[in-house]
Amino acid sequence: MFGRYHRPFHTAAFAIVWLLLAGIIAAACGGPSQSPEPAAASGEEKSGGGVTLVIGAYSVVKDAMGEILPKFAAHWYEKTGQRVTFQESYEASGTQARAIVGGFEADVAMLAMEGDIDKIVKAGLITRDWKNGPYRGMITESIVVMGTRPGNPHGIRDWEDAMRPGVKVLYPNPKTSGGAQWDINAIYGAGLKRSEELGGAQDPAYAKRFLSRMHDNIESLDKSGRASMAAFEYGVGDVIVTYENELLARINKGVDYEVVVPKDTIRIENPAAVIDVNADRHGTREVAEAFIEYLSQPEAQRVFADEGFRPVAPEVYAEVKDRYPHPAGLFDIEYLGGWDAVRETLYSRRGVWYQVLAGL
Repeated sequence: MFGRYHRPFHTAAFAIVWLLLAGIIAAACGGPSQSPEPAAASGEEKSGGGVTLVIGAYSVVKDAMGEILPKFAAHWYEKTGQRVTFQESYEASGTQARAIVGGFEADVAMLAMEGDIDKIVKAGLITRDWKNGPYRGMITESIVVMGTRPGNPHGIRDWEDAMRPGVKVLYPNPKTSGGAQWDINAIYGAGLKRSEELGGAQDPAYAKRFLSRMHDNIESLDKSGRASMAAFEYGVGDVIVTYENELLARINKGVDYEVVVPKDTIRIENPAAVIDVNADRHGTREVAEAFIEYLSQPEAQRVFADEGFRPVAPEVYAEVKDRYPHPAGLFDIEYLGGWDAVRETLYSRRGVWYQVLAGL
């Protein structure tokens, strides 16, 4: 399935320059971001103090968070009279998970895949059932697709077309990027689907060759899905394997890409969780739990939809479902045996991905 989505200095002068430079440096280094102060309900000032919520997220949600965080701050102020300051970190999902395990004291994690949340659980930092919510801890969905240059000059319509000689392909490195693991899962799973069509049963050897043929055309392995997308925007490669939402968000802003939806591809689920040990230490549990809940509410889900994600809230999905194609061979992580099996089969030290990388 293939188609376009629609959519010398005087002392005073020196002081001024120094202040300007200091401001620029502070902005470049990140740090706390304060949402605009919402108006108090009934015109009276509320007094609830303030709280800082530290968010460790995967790079792809950064644009959506630019809108969602101020909305949540207004919601929380209206409800409690408490102002929220955010400290935000955006990294490749695997890198972010390792940073949290290594001591980055995030209160909330928003990552690309369940497997990265599991790393934090195994480190003893998430102590409660993070899936105990309306959508099993998931806040968005997407699918793995391919993006091409305007007009689709190489005629890419399915995975095999991107494997032809001379086609330059981009996807990120699964060692650092959760998005890359979804990409690899999608290609390998499509190989299993093809083997079933040919022989009636899954053939892992065929799926490995399928993945290897795609990897033979790889032009660049970037750190994260967002870095891979930036390289593609800069002009690297002919085809990018990526999240559907990464392309839709750019198309909605007027960038002329083509989206190719393979017949067989994987449904992506993106989780969020409170980092219990950190939230308890910081005294932020209440606001952290409220933030996680807010992410699944219609107001936040509509922002995610505007950024190209598939909403998990049924009522919001019903509003926007016509934006999204439904590939015939769509499968989920359970088709590959679940995350534990995938980590062993594909990403262990002797797994399929590392064999492909080594040319074995």
